[in-house]
Amino acid sequence: MLCWGYWSLGQPGISTNLQGIVAEPQVYGFISDRSVKEVACGGNHSVFLLEDGEVYTCGLNTKGQLGHEREGNKPEQIGALADQHIVHVACGESHSLALSDRGQLFSWGAGSDGQLGLMTTEDSVTVPRLIQKLNQQTILQVSCGNWHCLALAADGQFFTWGKNSHGQLGLGKEFPSQASPQRVRSLEGIPLAQVAAGGAHSFALSLSGAVFGWGMNNAGQLGLSDEEDRESPCHVKLLRMQKVVYISCGEEHTAVLTKSGGVFTFGAGSCGQLGHDSMNDEVNPRRVLELMGSEVTQIACGRQHTLAFVPSSGLIYAFGCGARGQLGTGHTCNVKCPSPVKGYWAAHSGQLSARADRFKYHIVKQIFSGGDQTFVLCSKYENSSPAVDFRTVNQAHYTSLINDETIAVWRQKLSEHNNANTINGVIQILSSAACWNGSFLEKKIDEHFKTSPKIPGIDLNSTRVLFEKLMNSQHSVILEQILNSFESCLIPQLSSSPPDVEAMRIYLILPEFPLLQDSKYYITLTIPLAMAILRLDTNPSKVLDNWWSQVCPKYFMKLVNLYKGAVVYLLRGRKTFLIPVLFNNYITAALKLLEKLYKVNLKVKHVEYDTFYIPEISGLVDIQEDYLMWFLHQAGMKTRPSIIQDAVTLCSYPFIFDAQAKTKMLQTDAELQMQVAVNGANLQNVFMLLTLEPLLARSPFLVLHVRRNNLVGDALRELSIHSDIDLKKPLKVIFDGEEAVDAGGVTKEFFLLLLKELLNPIYGMFTYYQDSHLLWFSDTCFVEHNWFHLIGITCGLAIYNSTVVDLHFPLALYKKLLNVQPGLEDLKELSPTEGRSLQELLDYPGEDIEETFCLNFTICRESYGVIEQKKLIPEGDKVTVGRDNRMIYHLCVISLEEKKIQFCLLLY
Repeated sequence: MLCWGYWSLGQPGISTNLQGIVAEPQVYGFISDRSVKEVACGGNHSVFLLEDGEVYTCGLNTKGQLGHEREGNKPEQIGALADQHIVHVACGESHSLALSDRGQLFSWGAGSDGQLGLMTTEDSVTVPRLIQKLNQQTILQVSCGNWHCLALAADGQFFTWGKNSHGQLGLGKEFPSQASPQRVRSLEGIPLAQVAAGGAHSFALSLSGAVFGWGMNNAGQLGLSDEEDRESPCHVKLLRMQKVVYISCGEEHTAVLTKSGGVFTFGAGSCGQLGHDSMNDEVNPRRVLELMGSEVTQIACGRQHTLAFVPSSGLIYAFGCGARGQLGTGHTCNVKCPSPVKGYWAAHSGQLSARADRFKYHIVKQIFSGGDQTFVLCSKYENSSPAVDFRTVNQAHYTSLINDETIAVWRQKLSEHNNANTINGVIQILSSAACWNGSFLEKKIDEHFKTSPKIPGIDLNSTRVLFEKLMNSQHSVILEQILNSFESCLIPQLSSSPPDVEAMRIYLILPEFPLLQDSKYYITLTIPLAMAILRLDTNPSKVLDNWWSQVCPKYFMKLVNLYKGAVVYLLRGRKTFLIPVLFNNYITAALKLLEKLYKVNLKVKHVEYDTFYIPEISGLVDIQEDYLMWFLHQAGMKTRPSIIQDAVTLCSYPFIFDAQAKTKMLQTDAELQMQVAVNGANLQNVFMLLTLEPLLARSPFLVLHVRRNNLVGDALRELSIHSDIDLKKPLKVIFDGEEAVDAGGVTKEFFLLLLKELLNPIYGMFTYYQDSHLLWFSDTCFVEHNWFHLIGITCGLAIYNSTVVDLHFPLALYKKLLNVQPGLEDLKELSPTEGRSLQELLDYPGEDIEETFCLNFTICRESYGVIEQKKLIPEGDKVTVGRDNRMIYHLCVISLEEKKIQFCLLLY
């Protein structure tokens, strides 16, 4: 191992030189190089972790930061940790942390700001103590700022403690310093890959490269485009798509490493520590241009300097403050551009095989920096080991994942040690949204780094495969734990305001759990998940809609069927609910979720509209009563609030009704509207009698007097004199000169004769297509537009009076009424021959379209036996249809047919 920089008591392991400045790399030989695993640097002390788990320290000991009593330049072992196998160490200004292989955390040194997490603010603690508050957690990562600490647990929980003068704990406003670890709830649900602390600022990095910063920001060290401190984690949006994989913090500056080997820096630049060839501060992340073209694999920040390792050349670059020799350039001046560190460096032995002086080189394994010191863990040529690549994420260090490997480990543990601690550890992971959210990343060409409000970044197929494996009987114990975790912890604790899109993947993952499809778990799993989704705030709710728009139709169909099944289950078991409000809440949640899915489907057409139909409704619900309740609620009649106001009405969700149910609903509406109109007329008649004006009395019926030989004209005249309210009354038809009482038969005959007359070809209103047996609007019409209006009123009256009328219009008419754009398929339905010809034109692969089809921008139509040519565009007869404009021709033909349908708007 080599080192350089400043030591207040002289260079450790070399001499007692009180000057303490070592300006170029020196061999650090207190112990065998190969046995050193990690180095952590504090303000004036260093901590060394050996491969066997032993911990050594040296430097100043004014606050007990060495963990033993032997202050000085010679590293001494911390005896209090001898019984522990330590796997990670970290240093603050004057305090230290050590993490054991069992996930336990020990602290010692200065504690006046609570930075030891021991629930005390003692000035100093000289012997390492276990942080009891975290004893129920398996800690994976720790990082120290000057006076605060960060820790990441296996289940994704994130803890901070210590000084909070600038909000560096991320706990929000008004929080003082904390003497014991506190959960940072504002990042819950995000699968974290790394936590990093600077002087008084902090960062968290997600598995998909999202960077969150908070704390002191006086020099822009948070990369948030300003210099305002933050008390809570804020997303550094400018780094979102850079595929950030590692973060290192100095006292007031920050460096990040991307997967492609790029380096971005921001914050304080007064010593050149940003490497941008200036001494300016940067409030936005800015790439170090001098390192572009080089693939950096390691970065490390000291107090005011930065290092970067480029394995392709074997060079270590340094920039920033050099006053104490911390750059290793041989000088004590500041450097504002990346400059090579002195020495013979290589990334692997292969780079040296042809060199005669290869034994002089040091094979770099890992660089460490902190305070004003730098260490390089390296090896000789003859026993070299490969350099660490910070871009290769070590799964053991970040939020635990749920996959085949972990399932196998849990299964073995539960079979061997079925005790409370083992079960609790498994449940902690299974109850963590963060663990699930990070477990199924779409790693194909790094797709998960593109996670956004439109892209979830997960592979749902791998989710499905894992859940299917868990349904195997050999995993019954794990499956039981998953079920308990989902029911009691995960789903009830889902936030209405997730901190980031990565925290929302759980809403796509959970529906893949097969037991949600089992009616036994509708009440405990399926409905609570719907409630959690419906609780989402506006923006996250829109994100979920976007993601649903992107999923495959099979997934979407399963989701629709899941909640249709829940609705049927609830309706069938309605009488078993002892508390009616529970039934109302449950079925409302299921219906509202279906409504949310239905609105998404309107935009993306994952499934046909009739997929949302629930045919069982007609047999489970009195639709007439349901419609009446809905009508009264809409009318604002709240005389019986317990029945009307609180009851769930299925008529509020008409998209679930099939044709049978909708017919019943329309009949009920017609009867209700008729009754309202009749009652209104009767009430007015009573008033007229009381005022002695009986001549103004109104009939409770809509009475039409018509002549058979002038049926259309009389119908127009009669209907024109009636108001909209009159049209809602029961219809009675009287044919002039006939004494038959209209008991329904006369009305049916009236509709039959009237429509037959209106559809007569001599009027030119409609054209009959022989090959499809359908009607369509004609090009030429000899009647007034109010005749079309009469057809609309006639259809409405027929429906209202429960009379079937036989009008053979294609689907395109109804699409237009619903503002849905008709297309080529609609033309094929109306005129199969013309539609097929147009399709052949569009599909023709050859270049000789003009010669093969001989078409121009005109179309021929027959009108009363005469063939007429219509121009689709101005001078269309002179424009030939070819390969480049055939799509325009197709659109023109569809448009021509569509224009005729504008007449149907007059039906209203």
